[in-house]
Amino acid sequence: MFLYLDVLFNFRWIDALDILIVGYLLYEFYLLIRGTNAVYVGIGLVIIYVLWKLVELSGMHLLSQIFGAFISVGVLAVIIVFQQEIRKFLLLLGSRNILPGKKSRRFLFWKINDTSPYSLNIEEIIYACLDMSMSKTGALIIISKKNELKEIVQTGSRFKAEVNRDLIKSIFFKNSPLHDGAIVISQNQIIAARCILPVSHRTDLPEEMGMRHRAAIGVTEVTDAVAIVVSEQSGSISVVDHGTIHKNLNLSELEALLKSNFA
Repeated sequence: MFLYLDVLFNFRWIDALDILIVGYLLYEFYLLIRGTNAVYVGIGLVIIYVLWKLVELSGMHLLSQIFGAFISVGVLAVIIVFQQEIRKFLLLLGSRNILPGKKSRRFLFWKINDTSPYSLNIEEIIYACLDMSMSKTGALIIISKKNELKEIVQTGSRFKAEVNRDLIKSIFFKNSPLHDGAIVISQNQIIAARCILPVSHRTDLPEEMGMRHRAAIGVTEVTDAVAIVVSEQSGSISVVDHGTIHKNLNLSELEALLKSNFA
């Protein structure tokens, strides 16, 4: 009783700030792993930690030592269990930049703006997507920003060509040898085709979303790129930005989204 009173009376403002910061960081980590199986693993680890503390307070020394031995390797266990999430977080910091475009981006308590422009021939891309949508030609277009996507470009066939609607349509024509995979556009040039993308491991995606949509979400989760998907089944056009998918876009909506990223 006196111990709790002593802690209460010696509670400082810096302790309150410490608790708030830790709580906020845990909340940010939860947002990072939300929708994945890592959430349940994290809950399991928290339960084990709480049980350890309860056992320790109750005086069960043998059981406390068993839990303590498990907790002592907790850091290593967290690295093993959350390796994909940790990799994703580091990629967010290192490759997507905290400044991903003209739009403001929240990082912890701050909003940071970047006014650097990304030149792009939006009209050619829009009408290529519209034509492919009408003919139900599947397509996956990745448009880079600051991240040059070098690792992704190396997985495909590299070349350089101006952004042109006819060229884009010919690449994704079903009999074309380059149609399978994604094209990468950088600095208003098509620099690679038939590229392989990282696939999102999210479990909350609708069943109708195929590998193109998952690949588009995956690449935008770990880079600052914008992805455009034309569905082969329905002909619908989607844009993915920072892991968020905007589905069933019409011409004006597609143009607005591209202009917001590449004015």
